[in-house]
Amino acid sequence: RPYNSLNMAEELRIKNGDKQEMYETLLPQIASLVGNETDQVANMANIAAALKQTFGFFWVGFYRVIDNQLVAVKLGQKDYEGANKVLGNVLILNVVLGVAFTIAFLFLLDPVLYFFGASENTISYARDYMRIILYGNVVTHMYLGLNAVLRSSGFPRMAMYATLASVVINCALNPLFIFGLGWGIKGSAWATVISQVISLTGQLIHFSGPKQLLHFKKGIYRLHSE
Repeated sequence: RPYNSLNMAEELRIKNGDKQEMYETLLPQIASLVGNETDQVANMANIAAALKQTFGFFWVGFYRVIDNQLVAVKLGQKDYEGANKVLGNVLILNVVLGVAFTIAFLFLLDPVLYFFGASENTISYARDYMRIILYGNVVTHMYLGLNAVLRSSGFPRMAMYATLASVVINCALNPLFIFGLGWGIKGSAWATVISQVISLTGQLIHFSGPKQLLHFKKGIYRLHSE
């Protein structure tokens, strides 16, 4: 079905002003646009066009995660080899995306931070925090991707525990790093990354077990189209 993103973008009512005023004008129009549209891809295309038209972004896009659905479908079809290939897809794709996002945003860090509200008084803190978060971005991508696979492969409780562990460890490490070690805002960032590393390690151990229906093995570490 053809999308109407081009026509929509031409009819947008755009208000000049600060970002808050522009968002306040844009959001009701987006809500009206997508309210009766059931095609998720059409909605993403139209929202991307609206954001680009309003703010003049060079590029706007969305990252749509459907691998967890594919795992469930493959397992339901008893296509275990296909399900393992999806697992390999998740791993490789999230590594590639994590590295790409890290490189891109390290180069564009200050403009992005200023766009989201940083000022001359806060930019140094935001920069210190986000640099560490970006260094751990690959871990974040892998952790979230594998957690989705855990849920769809019959281990929702383990996925929940991984999320809870990350949150609890983060909360415990934050005061230790910020105040105990005197790392300040950098300590908060390191707490976030380390907590996700620990949860990711548990996921990797789970998927490394050869007795698991879904597990890491040779031949799955490549991108497959589905």
